[in-house]
Amino acid sequence: MLRVSIQQANAIAVMEPQGPLSEQDFINAAEIIDPYMRAYGYLNGILILTKDFAGWQSFAAIAQHMDFIKDHHQYIKRIAIVTDSVLGNFASVLASQFVHSEIKWFNYDDLDSAQLWLLVH
Repeated sequence: MLRVSIQQANAIAVMEPQGPLSEQDFINAAEIIDPYMRAYGYLNGILILTKDFAGWQSFAAIAQHMDFIKDHHQYIKRIAIVTDSVLGNFASVLASQFVHSEIKWFNYDDLDSAQLWLLVH
């Protein structure tokens, strides 16, 4: 499951993975994020917040995740990955090679720093 919300005052999407991610999680995320982006044209950032990342349910879920990234990264300035998972730093380094957005990894207990970083222009 993936909880998605928009902090409208800051133009930040918050994504909270809870368990392995499915194809439908990314379809649902787009249904929340896309209307905001159509109205305002951008997001200051995405905050990915999870103590431990459980991965994906299937290869199809990974493919849907890649499609989500391909369709959205050019409209997002920064992505903060806030997790204690060992995949956090790896994901930030790997993803930075493929997306327009600036990506940075933060420890789970450093949420405040991550939110401030997302707002710096």
